[in-house]
Amino acid sequence: MACIKLLLLPFSLIYGLAVGTRNILFNIGVLKSKSFDTPVICVGNITVGGTGKTPHTELIIRELKKQFHIACLSRGYKRKTTGFILADKQSTAQTIGDEPMQIKNKFPDILVACDGNRVRGIHKLLNLQSPPEVIILDDAFQHRYVQAGKNILLVDYNRPVHKDHLLPFGRLRENTNALKRADYIIVTKCPANLQPIERRLLYKHLKIKPYQQLYFTILGYGDIKSLSQNTIAELPTPDCHILCITGIATPKPYIEHLETFTKNITHIAFSDHHNFSKKDIKQIEQAFQKIKGTDKYIFTTEKDAVRLQTYELPKAIRESIYYIPVIPVFLQNGESFLNEITEYVRKNKK
Repeated sequence: MACIKLLLLPFSLIYGLAVGTRNILFNIGVLKSKSFDTPVICVGNITVGGTGKTPHTELIIRELKKQFHIACLSRGYKRKTTGFILADKQSTAQTIGDEPMQIKNKFPDILVACDGNRVRGIHKLLNLQSPPEVIILDDAFQHRYVQAGKNILLVDYNRPVHKDHLLPFGRLRENTNALKRADYIIVTKCPANLQPIERRLLYKHLKIKPYQQLYFTILGYGDIKSLSQNTIAELPTPDCHILCITGIATPKPYIEHLETFTKNITHIAFSDHHNFSKKDIKQIEQAFQKIKGTDKYIFTTEKDAVRLQTYELPKAIRESIYYIPVIPVFLQNGESFLNEITEYVRKNKK
């Protein structure tokens, strides 16, 4: 396996050359970045896979919506539509993507839009009859055609970027030199007992600049919710059996959280942003039926629940599905971070 992976190294060098050249062209002004009078906040990363962008985006939305009219703009990964689309009551995960749909479900009073061309998407939002006062770009750190007012970069504690490599040999979308474009760097999925010496080492490894701020968050979890009723459910008993269905990049932390309820867990893992087929639904149904007894549940992630909601599921399966929202928790100075973001919007909004 290691030998096969080594064969990918030359392709990483080619990829790195292409990405590096592109960044240089932006840095010297050959490729142009567009800035806007309206405050633009970018939440992104430099790695493939889940660093917690959507939960952190939701955290920022939850704070800013108290005072401002917000729009969240995404490319709508794996959606079955193209171009600019503004979410409405008829939107589904298929039309706008699972993550934008998750955000729209939670915050129905904000604008949620998709466009692979972020510059065009921003113009479309600003030309609405009631334009937003602030635009949050979800997963747009590499979309340098937009000059965001604030760049928030997320790094997974469990996948140190200073030890990683460029695609396809590693998981990096671009070289770690890109970290210097960020105003805020948040190390996500940290252990709750992260020691001061570890924080100092991360500060060193990430090469934090004087103009940057470093924060640390842990994974927090909200109340258990029923897919069929969207209501808060009771905690499962230690003797129950859970069939866990995931279609995310890193399911391990979610499994570990479920293990705090029961050790009787059967896990079916799909790829990130997986679009469930009839065959998949049948597999889930058969696996659930094989579990003996009546004290059993199907647990999935919130992002997977958004996609499963649109499928024609057998009644017994739908009524057995539950999900748990992820809520990031700052280890320290979270209020300071949110206050700074709020103040940036207040000073720069029209």
